[in-house]
Amino acid sequence: MALLNAIAATPVLSDEQFIIVQSTTSTQNSGLFDEILPEFTEATGIEVRVVAVGTGQAIRNATNGDGDVLLVHSRPAEEKFVSDGFGVSRSDVMYNDFVIVGPPSDPAGIAGSTDAVAALKRIAQTGSPFASRGDDSGTHKAEMRLWQDAGIDAIDASGGWYRETGSGMGATLNTGTGMGAYVLTDRATWIAFGNKGDHRIVVEGDPKLFNQYGVILVSPEKHPHVKTEQGQQFIDWLLSGNGQKAIADFKVDGQQLFYPNAKGGDS
Repeated sequence: MALLNAIAATPVLSDEQFIIVQSTTSTQNSGLFDEILPEFTEATGIEVRVVAVGTGQAIRNATNGDGDVLLVHSRPAEEKFVSDGFGVSRSDVMYNDFVIVGPPSDPAGIAGSTDAVAALKRIAQTGSPFASRGDDSGTHKAEMRLWQDAGIDAIDASGGWYRETGSGMGATLNTGTGMGAYVLTDRATWIAFGNKGDHRIVVEGDPKLFNQYGVILVSPEKHPHVKTEQGQQFIDWLLSGNGQKAIADFKVDGQQLFYPNAKGGDS
């Protein structure tokens, strides 16, 4: 009888018990989802299938109804997604930061800087190689804002010292380390990245490098097929004490990659 009761209490997975989360390469490539999603599935019986692309593409996918939940890191774009009616509401989930990594030769002389805008100006002034994702991801959007703050049209230099890979963070880091270029990357991907070579962090600690992640339920009014109940369960779990602890407990080589800061919906 005890065995039967235990079986009855165990969540049962079915073909319908899954949701699709449109998210970023950083959350996937860092290993975060591999670490925390089994805990959610064990608690609820709901499988989470992640589509890991750049933030811009993830938002476009969710706008088209190709997902139940959106978890990305470009707050202005997230808020527009909600205000345009494609998302129910937005909540902070966690944060980390961006860093600029570069070669030991440091041709722009920016190592140790805490001023990202000044560092980018030096890179442009010296014509030092810089590898950009160029893919409308959250990281790319952040990079473009920094170039704008620096008063530099980096795209105009494309093909020269400025190289656009059109690829994800890992592929762009591979390109950057291969060509001795500076790269803006989220810290989580950098910590988890296995092909650093001699590259190291050269710029960090600027408030402009703050990297906030938000989560949004895709609007069932726009897309009636959205699994509202299951999707909201996932969001509620991420924002709960258990979900926030799972995020905080995720470490690579003893280093925490994401810092939970949920405080409920804010849009």
